[in-house]
Amino acid sequence: MPLPLNDIKKLITESIPDASIEIKDLAGDNNHYSAVIKSSIFKGMSKIDQHKAVYKALKGKMGNELHAFSIQTKEK
Repeated sequence: MPLPLNDIKKLITESIPDASIEIKDLAGDNNHYSAVIKSSIFKGMSKIDQHKAVYKALKGKMGNELHAFSIQTKEK
């Protein structure tokens, strides 16, 4: 079952409250997304750790309900 865009935003903001999130549905199928996520928690973190924080916020949905999710993280 696909994961709606609003559910992705909700999961991320639950773990990263100050996140500003821009998500695009790449295929119109609620299954292939591209996102830019900005947060102050990313300050001082490597890109790998920033991406790990986002994937952790998705609580295991990546690879299951969420098939493809390309992310770009930035410090706020």
